[in-house]
Amino acid sequence: MVQRAAAFLLVCGMVYLGFIGYGMHALPEQFTVTNQQQLAQGAPYSAQTLAGPMEAAGVPSQDLEDPQASADVPKEISGAFKFLKFFPVKPTKITVAKRSYVVAGGDIFGIKLYTKGVLVAKTDLVATQNGNANPAQTAGLRSGDVITKINGSEVNRKKEVSDAIEQSGGTPLQITVERGGSELQLECTPVKSALGDKYIAGLWIRDSSAGIGTVTFYDKKSNTLAGLGHAICDVDSGEVIPISGGELVSAKVMGCYKGVDGTPGELCGVFEPQQLATLERNGETGVYGQLGEAPPDGELMPVALKSEVKPGPAEILVTVSGKEKHSYQVEITRVSPNSNSVQKNMTIKVTDPALIEATGGIVQGMSGSPLIQDGMLAGAVTHVFVNSPLEGYAIYAETMLETARHSSAQR
Repeated sequence: MVQRAAAFLLVCGMVYLGFIGYGMHALPEQFTVTNQQQLAQGAPYSAQTLAGPMEAAGVPSQDLEDPQASADVPKEISGAFKFLKFFPVKPTKITVAKRSYVVAGGDIFGIKLYTKGVLVAKTDLVATQNGNANPAQTAGLRSGDVITKINGSEVNRKKEVSDAIEQSGGTPLQITVERGGSELQLECTPVKSALGDKYIAGLWIRDSSAGIGTVTFYDKKSNTLAGLGHAICDVDSGEVIPISGGELVSAKVMGCYKGVDGTPGELCGVFEPQQLATLERNGETGVYGQLGEAPPDGELMPVALKSEVKPGPAEILVTVSGKEKHSYQVEITRVSPNSNSVQKNMTIKVTDPALIEATGGIVQGMSGSPLIQDGMLAGAVTHVFVNSPLEGYAIYAETMLETARHSSAQR
């Protein structure tokens, strides 16, 4: 009898430790609430403030974007997650916020951007009158560097760099580059080409980029268009392209290469002359632009808090032909609140036969497509699984909205 009791207690202890261990890994270190309800992070876990259950935190019941709704409420409260409402699991920070509303996107758009400085795509050997050489590599230039100055003068276009090299006469050039957030001073000595009197340095450079993506939302409060859910990166270096300006324009889908295992598909689109927004930011959570006019007409949709997004059925808004967006069925298969990647907060799977027939699943150009769950904007598609085009990653919509409003505040 005693042995059975001991065995039972041992099993209970192991189960308890398993729940605690899982909670330490899976539960968020911080989250946001909008009302007085106690927030359950999936039974048997619940969140409490240090003063007690959520009801004791003084969190307002209003959840609309009303300037008077929660003026006197503290923005951040210390709390903890508990197992079965009693056993502590891990501390957390609870942020009190009003519910945000945006107009959901799903529209295809074109992206035109100009770099801040000139991006080094790669360095290469060049033929000189004395054999092969790589002056750029010898100087220490690398793929992904951004050339901002030559001999103290700012450069933003490829022609400015190529002119400086050609006109150098073989004298060393003082080149200022940005690399990994730091500024470096390098010296590059161009060489005379074996093909003539032209001076060269073995540099492949870029000063602009273009592509298509999908609008995630239009935010009337910040007058911002948000899309993609990830940064535009250089195809050779993989580095985020720093921008000096650009525009987001209307576009039209002309066709689609279907995705198959091992080969991502792609929407094929053409730009149209209508400018939607002035490009302001190209960052890890997407591209953001200031709308020239009021956001397009559309019903305001609540933005889901990160803590409200859960595995289960959802919808995706996407344009796969022409300019007309449609809603298709998907499944949020996993939510990762503590993911180290800001763009990979959840995994999704396309389940709608119509979308699978049209595209084969998730394809390039669908990045930014809004995910709707329980009538709220939950996230946006960011990446496709190369070996499984029906599946991909998505970012929280709340994260993108935070970026949009932070960018707006800096205008």
